[in-house]
Amino acid sequence: MELPAIVESLLFATQEPLPLTQMVTAVKDTAKDIRDATPEGETAPEWVEPLLTVDELSIREAIDQLVAHYEQDGRAFTIVERSHGWRLCAKVDYVEWCRALYPGKKVQRLSQPALETLAIIAYRQPITKAGVEAVRGVSVDAMVQQLVDRGLVKIEGRADLPGRPLLYGTTDAFLDHFAVRTLDELPNAAELRRVKLPTADTEQPGASAPEETQLSLGSTESAAPAESGHLES
Repeated sequence: MELPAIVESLLFATQEPLPLTQMVTAVKDTAKDIRDATPEGETAPEWVEPLLTVDELSIREAIDQLVAHYEQDGRAFTIVERSHGWRLCAKVDYVEWCRALYPGKKVQRLSQPALETLAIIAYRQPITKAGVEAVRGVSVDAMVQQLVDRGLVKIEGRADLPGRPLLYGTTDAFLDHFAVRTLDELPNAAELRRVKLPTADTEQPGASAPEETQLSLGSTESAAPAESGHLES
């Protein structure tokens, strides 16, 4: 019973990303159960003992072995890391074929204005709607509502500013959508966060409280489907 095969079975058996810690627990607990269930006077299988000391590094090495094996064999799937763990996914070359299994689920691509709004929120979060409008130069009410409805943006709280405007940030679905594990993996993240941006008049010292458009919160917890380079199982 080899560790890479065990890890592969765990990933195959779940629809959700598996963190390394959860895989370590599953392997060690199962090995312990097998050892403890061995009848007195008999010896547990020789492969049990090494599994009792598995750690996160061992699991990561097993994943690397599996990915290399898939590449060598030219398999149509691989293992990718998401924000909450690892999972088996179809490769990008086979996305269109896999999508044919779900004809009722059409890909809803973001418009250019929505992408621009999302980019500002992603790089400068948490940020107010007035802060986004100061950069784009136009109202973003509809764009922010669309992004919230898609589950890519969520309300993070309220700013310590006049009127206590809402603060917006990205969701875990955003990370899946763009196939990144953390915000630090966004292109030029460090540089773009340091760029000085225009500031909303309502956020200047001494400004009066702004009027804020009511935002529907009914979809803030919904998750947007992944539209990244991999199609997930």
